[in-house]
Amino acid sequence: MIASTQTNHPLSGIGKAAHSPTPVELATARLKSAGLRITQPRLAILGVLSRHEQPTSIEQIHAEVGSANCDLVTVYRCIAAFEEIGLVRRAFFHNGTALYEMNLGRPTRYHVVCKATNQVMELDAATAEDLRRTIEEVESKLLARGFSHVGHIVEFFGVAPSLAQSLPSAAATAR
Repeated sequence: MIASTQTNHPLSGIGKAAHSPTPVELATARLKSAGLRITQPRLAILGVLSRHEQPTSIEQIHAEVGSANCDLVTVYRCIAAFEEIGLVRRAFFHNGTALYEMNLGRPTRYHVVCKATNQVMELDAATAEDLRRTIEEVESKLLARGFSHVGHIVEFFGVAPSLAQSLPSAAATAR
């Protein structure tokens, strides 16, 4: 007699924890629903994006994926396709560098970029909520005026408080 640890009994799944899909699984489902193929380079890029808390440049993504897995042009093309279907959002450094983060239906995250270090910091929850309400109001007014497919990009730039105090003294010593 052969013993089996699996069963087809309808109650066999009771008591087991429900599997919540990973960000890559959610992103893969979005690719499929948009009619895009699931390729190894796309999976690798999604894996990199899912591991980053902050927006990431295409060059950083390519470095983490590795040139053995896909070339830089493939990363650019995949990110463009992901952005077209709303799977990634674009942000910018103050020098114009485009950064990307995965968009899986969470509210838009807004950032402030330190001009001295290029460190990207997420806005606090209260400030971000105020900004979201204001943007929704502006978008509603634009839609009412007949615009369609309205979107936005909002980024803030400044010198981090910990560095702002040292800047005047650095400027004085440079004279």
